[in-house]
Amino acid sequence: MNDESPAMKLVHVLRAVTVEFDLLGSEFAARHGLHPTDVRALIHLLDAARDDIAATPGWLGRRMRLNSAGTTALVDRLERLELVRRTKDTVDRRRVLLKVEDKAMELGWSFFGPLIAEVVAVAEDFDTSEVETVRRFLTAVLTSARQTRTA
Repeated sequence: MNDESPAMKLVHVLRAVTVEFDLLGSEFAARHGLHPTDVRALIHLLDAARDDIAATPGWLGRRMRLNSAGTTALVDRLERLELVRRTKDTVDRRRVLLKVEDKAMELGWSFFGPLIAEVVAVAEDFDTSEVETVRRFLTAVLTSARQTRTA
């Protein structure tokens, strides 16, 4: 494939953005005594809350591709750091749900808030149809990446 094609140029920019976000995540983790796995877990849990998904340890383990022991160690660590808490499901008392604590959200916003504000400002410079095109593109790329990872 031609390295200078418009599609390949998009791939290169997307790769560069991914690397920068990964570096930011690593910096955030190091600054707060976390492992990058902890940050990924918090992101999954925040996404679950936003999408109204009941996040259980089993659900998180599948998302993180961790076995039961690894998931328990991860949740124990996040709970010890007061970033996550376990609660009983009010519908099914046998089930444990994971909730992100306000402390975790405050830490995240203090670090990532300025970047999020910048990204929103950049997006606001585009018209609605351009933003929708970018959203469709990134959603399709995300779907492709997930399919490749699970293949």
